[in-house]
This record gives sequence, C-alpha cells and structure tokens, in this order.
Amino acid sequence: MVLVIIAVLVSIAIVIPLLFLLVQAGQVGWASLDRLLFRHLTGTLLWNTISLTVVVTVLAAIIGTVSAWFVERTKLPGRSFWAVAVVIPLGIPDFVVSFGWHSLFPALAGFWAAVLVMTLAVYPLVYLPVAASLRNADPAQEEVARSLGLGRYKTFWRVTVGQARLAILGGAVLVGLVVLAEFGSFEILGFNTLTTEVFTEYTVGFNQPAACAFSLILVLLGAMLLFGESAARGRGRTARMGSGAARRSRPRPLGRTTPLVLGGLGLLVFLALGVPVGEIIHLLIQGGASTYPTASLLGATGYTFLYSASAGLLATAGALPIALLSVRHSRRPVRILERSNMIILAVPGLVIALGFTYLTNHYLDSRFYQTPVLLVVTYAVMFFPMAVVSVRAAVARSPLGLEEVGSSLGVPKIVVFWRVTLPLIGPGLAAAFCLVFLEAATELTATLVLIPTSAQTLATQFWNYQQNISYSLAARPAAMLVLIAAVPSYVLGRWFDRLPSRTSTGGPAPGPAPGPTPSTMVPL
Repeated sequence: MVLVIIAVLVSIAIVIPLLFLLVQAGQVGWASLDRLLFRHLTGTLLWNTISLTVVVTVLAAIIGTVSAWFVERTKLPGRSFWAVAVVIPLGIPDFVVSFGWHSLFPALAGFWAAVLVMTLAVYPLVYLPVAASLRNADPAQEEVARSLGLGRYKTFWRVTVGQARLAILGGAVLVGLVVLAEFGSFEILGFNTLTTEVFTEYTVGFNQPAACAFSLILVLLGAMLLFGESAARGRGRTARMGSGAARRSRPRPLGRTTPLVLGGLGLLVFLALGVPVGEIIHLLIQGGASTYPTASLLGATGYTFLYSASAGLLATAGALPIALLSVRHSRRPVRILERSNMIILAVPGLVIALGFTYLTNHYLDSRFYQTPVLLVVTYAVMFFPMAVVSVRAAVARSPLGLEEVGSSLGVPKIVVFWRVTLPLIGPGLAAAFCLVFLEAATELTATLVLIPTSAQTLATQFWNYQQNISYSLAARPAAMLVLIAAVPSYVLGRWFDRLPSRTSTGGPAPGPAPGPTPSTMVPL
C-alpha cells in the first residue's frame, strides 16, 4: 500500500504540466482555440513535425538495430570499442551536434538537415535496448528456423528481428517522443516545428494561449505514438519461452565483409561524433574576437553538475516505486499509471517550466520561482521516463526468488529490499542516474525560463554565445558539455554491454541455472 501511495504521488507530480495545459485551454475557451488550431500555419507545422518524426524514427530504428546486430552477433574486430563508441553520441546535446554541422556547413538547413542531425543524435536510444535484447535472445529459435529451410535473410527478418521487436518498438517510441519535443537543433537549422513555434509564441509574441494550443497538439501526438506502440507490440514475448538453452548465440564470422562493416560503423561514429567534436575543436583552436561579454566557464560547469546530479538522484528515487509495481504487480491500473508518465517526453520543456511556474505563482506565492529547487524538480519531471526505463529493466532482472527466501526466513521486507534487492538493481539505478544526468545537463528551453538570475548552465551559456554569433566563445561550453557527457555515456555503454555478460562461444553461459529470463530492456 505504501508503494502504491508513493507511486501515485510521483505520478501526480509528473502530470502537473499536463494539468496546466488543460487549465489554460479552459481559460482560453474553445472558440479561441479553434481559431488558433485550424489555420494554415498549424497545418504546415503539423506536417513538418509528423514527417520529421516519422523519418527520423524509421532511420534511427534501422541504424540502431543493424549496428546492434553487428556488435552483438558477429565476430566484429574491436567489439568492446564499438560497443561504447556507438553509444557516446547519445551524450552529446542535439543542439551541439547541430551547431557543429551548421558551423562547418553554413548552408545546411531545412528538413533533411534536421533529419541528418536528429538521426545521428538519437539512434543510440534504439541501439541500447536492441543490443541488450539480442544478447538475451534464445539462439534455439534461429537454429530451428534454419533447420526448417528458412534462408539466412528470412531468418534474420522473421526470427532475429522478431525477438527484438519489443526493444525496437520501445526504442523507436522514445526517439519519436524526443523528436517531438526538440527545440535547439531545429532553431539552429532553421526548420520550424510545433515546438519551435511554442517557444516563439511565448518568448517573442507573448501569446501564451497559442503556445498552449500548439502544446496540446504535441501531447495528442505523443499519446497517439504511445497508443500505436502499445498496439504494435501486442502480447508477444521476446524473452526465452521456457527454460530454453542456457547459452548465448555463437558470433558469426564476417569474412570478406569485415572491411565493409568496419567502414560503415566508422562512418557512423565519424558523422555522429567526429564531425561536431572536430568542428568544436577547430573553433577552439581558431579562436576569434567577440564583443559579447564572456562569462565564467567554471561557474557554469559547477551549476550544470549541481542541478543535473540533483535531478538524476530525484528522478531515480521517484522511478523506483513505479518500477517495482510495474514488474512485481503488473496489473492494468499499474500499466496505465506507468504509461501515463511516459507522455511527458512529448511536452516541450518550455511548457513544463510554465506549468510549474503557474503552480508556484498561484498556489505557493511565487516562493520557488527561479530557484534551484524548482529547476531540479522540472528536470526530474522532464526526464522521469528515462529513469523508469532503466530502473524497470534492472528490477525485471532481479530474481524474485531471492526476495521470497528472505521473507520466508522472517526478515522484514524493508531489510530484504536493502540487503538483497538494492545491491542487485544498483547498476540499473546508476544507469538511470546517468541517463537523467545527461539529459538534464543539456536541457535548454526550461532552463532559460527557470534558472536563477545569478546562475548559468553550460547549455544557457552556449545558447547566449551562439545566438550572438560568437561561435568561438560558444565552442567553449560546447566542448565542456561533450567532455561531461563522455563519462556517463561510457558508463552506460559498458553497463548495457555487460547485461548479461556476453560469451564468445555457443556453449553454456556461466551463472544461474537455466530458467526464464526477462527481456533485458524494453523501454515501454
């Protein structure tokens, strides 16, 4: 009962921005919303947003799945290196990637520029769960398919991809939600979406009703995306269907295709990591004069660490009760509660910031407005689904039998949790912290609204320089963001790479006796 109460309270905090949107819609009235929503501009922005989301999601799903298969299922030279290298782009802010590409190619703009940049920035969201799923899949199913005469390519499509279907769908829906709410990249590349219009309506036109109207469309698109993913996943399983074979798939030799595969992965890492980082280094070396006043890089770094780490701890702690309910007591109300929290990813950061500003101004006498507390809470709410993803995956891998043994010995549940469950799910909690830390450290729009007047983060410092065309100065916080992101990204890559540990042979895997194995990471 305590777990349920905590989970409900956390979920209420997560949906506050959505309640704010409903309140604003009610105050504006349907007649005004009708004029705002049903106009030519809205249709253009809706088409831009949907088409971009679809194309990026499909490309990210293809790139993430194929690269995961080569890393996990083949005798890829330097596999440990590639397992980390393809993940690191996840930690580089999307707007920094756009900045690097746009600085190198000033003419790069529009739809296909946005597709290129966003695909390179978000494909690891598909790679991570798919790699974990492939590593955990039962090799017997592929062997049976081949023995029945199914060709190599049909086996890959029907069996291998089928086993990873839930992971692919989960990663793809995260990609779609992230693209829906992205702002900085599209602003730099000059591509207008619903999110960029929300920011423009609020900051330039001071038209809060219009901003809320466009945000309602984004929420509706996010809900449709979640519903579509739920319908597509059905009730199938991707884990072992029984005790299965307690072994991993034997890595396949690449043979003559080795140079081609290495070249493809190298090109992917170069485009996603090498181009933006290389351009940032070039700008740092080149330098240049600027009339824009400089700010303390060390101070911005300190504030970034403080706010992001606090948000990571808060989101991870809040995700734990929901993850425990989702795995240990998976009922329809629990699933609805869990999935209702995921839609927050589709809400622009600006709208979430406005929601909490509305709450503090109307009910808390503006006590927390532009304070570190409100900014940290906003970060935790924005990226809460990221924490749920990793914590739930960790709880699913924690053997329930060990907890039952502890309880049967008369040990209180809280002691069993502290001594047994917590050490087992510890790596998953660390991964959740890293994910939220990475996203919070690079958050821009909500930070511009809520950051205390005496503080700057690396993201806001970068944005101020970039907006004033001081590219050499903007390269400094951008480089620091990349350095900060590299460590958590490396930790994430290594953590997912070791769950479960990969074996190079097809023989029995060391560890527990054969038994049902949950899917390693199915985000939604």
